[in-house]
Amino acid sequence: MTVVDTIRVAANGLDFEVAACGDGPRFALLLHGFPECNFSWRHQLPLLARLGYTAWAPNLRGYGTTSRPTRVCDYRMRNLVDDVAGLMDAAGASETLLIGHDWGGAVAWLFALAGVRPLDRFIAVNLPHPLLFRRGLRTWRQLRRSWYIFFFQLPLLPELLLGANGARRVSGMIKGTSSRKECFTDEVLEVYRRNAARPGALEAMLAYYRAFLRYPIDRDLGRAVNQVLEVPTLMIWGEDDAALGKELTLGTHELVLDLTLRTLPGISHWVQQEAPETVNAMIEAWLQGREVPEAHPGDGGGSHLV
Repeated sequence: MTVVDTIRVAANGLDFEVAACGDGPRFALLLHGFPECNFSWRHQLPLLARLGYTAWAPNLRGYGTTSRPTRVCDYRMRNLVDDVAGLMDAAGASETLLIGHDWGGAVAWLFALAGVRPLDRFIAVNLPHPLLFRRGLRTWRQLRRSWYIFFFQLPLLPELLLGANGARRVSGMIKGTSSRKECFTDEVLEVYRRNAARPGALEAMLAYYRAFLRYPIDRDLGRAVNQVLEVPTLMIWGEDDAALGKELTLGTHELVLDLTLRTLPGISHWVQQEAPETVNAMIEAWLQGREVPEAHPGDGGGSHLV
């Protein structure tokens, strides 16, 4: 049985809580999304360890017991990208696989596009190229899906609503938007509820969204948003995403020189947790240079490979 340890890592002036697995010569860094934590990668860490990686899944700044800065400006994209660089430096990484989902995917895309550190490979999970997301936000269809970004700009009210009843709305939000609710048992949801209920946690989690609108990415990272990515990239997308439409993947082939795109019908935004066997088979095949299998709807709302 592969063991996942919790370690502390000092990086970019912060103290990170990191789930670590494996001791291989290659390095994998997995960045989680909102309102999750590094627990969302529990199915992928042992796979990467088996494939010869030292795999780290940090709780991002403000999450879990990672350092929790209190100002909105502390969560601007420049700082988040620098966190990734600091973690890579702390690992002494020379050959890095970067994986990001949701907010972690946004940070990972911009890290890769800005060329902050060399990357060997990149996996984006249900988060589009930032230029395509920017274009999507100009459409009524995506604006309706992204209504919460604007709601989160309000002071205090989002924290009060999400934090009510011990932050159970956070875990309810995850399960409520899932296509395979059986994957989110009470034990799994309790991890996310407990994470959000920590003092100051919701303020930090929402600060990502507030900084997103207050501090333009172009100001922090120049023209990185508009760059074409040369790093070999695998994009995995659950088609039943309630927040991000599948149409946001259209045009990615023009913006990524070496792209493999696979979608999972019947699977939601929480794709690596809802369909871990399918996602892991895709990742393994891609890393080993084999044809990445397609997914099709399977029995019970899941997916199977062909």
